Amino acid sequence: MLGYYSKLSTEVYGVDKPIGTSFGDVEFYLERLKGIAGKILEPATGTGRMLVPLLENGLDVDGFDSSEEMLEMCRKNCKVRGLKPELFEADMETFSLDREYEAIIIPAGTFLLLHEREASLRALKNFHAHLKPGGKLIVDLYLPTDDEIGHSTLRSWELDDGAVITLETTLKEIDFINQFSIAHNHYEHWKCGKLLGTELEPFAMRWYGVEEFRTILEDHGFGDIVISADYEHGKYPENRQQSITFEAVARK
Repeated sequence: MLGYYSKLSTEVYGVDKPIGTSFGDVEFYLERLKGIAGKILEPATGTGRMLVPLLENGLDVDGFDSSEEMLEMCRKNCKVRGLKPELFEADMETFSLDREYEAIIIPAGTFLLLHEREASLRALKNFHAHLKPGGKLIVDLYLPTDDEIGHSTLRSWELDDGAVITLETTLKEIDFINQFSIAHNHYEHWKCGKLLGTELEPFAMRWYGVEEFRTILEDHGFGDIVISADYEHGKYPENRQQSITFEAVARK
């Protein structure tokens, strides 16, 4: 996994997707986790966009992230709301805990940041090892929608202090054989006409075929698999613009 979400990219994420932002996923996850009284784990929890509303709805959720900056923002978002989850720095492939969970959730396509196939398979094995028998895995995937090498987009955000952060994203590579793409995210931080800082973030994303990922889950000890599109439970996806959610049960 590459080094995602440093200072500027974390700040942009917090401004662009503040706590309370939902793409239909927060409501979906709340529904799918209804009735779980035990502990839930959210790998790559980020700023707490999903974690916070789950906690506020009475669920017992731990979270971790490989980005120190993301974790710091998540802690702040929890503290101001009086929430005290267990948060720690780790990555999906190698985290090791002395407990098992009732559910593990990876929303928003974050699992796809493991762009190397073997890394993603190691993560799935690790998830399975940390789930109780019958525990639930819920993971969102996306298919690529941009296949024009060199295509760029430019966005900007104004901060509370009047500064502006710009983001230019350029698609640099698509590896159709190994099923991943690489974009370059170029962040610039401006205030009063002066450039205060920049970040260049290589952003790699993997993709899976729908039935391919079902087979991978089955091969890694998961069953009772339900596939949903655009957060409509059980609705099979029809096109590559849709979000795709897999829900599976750990068999021991």
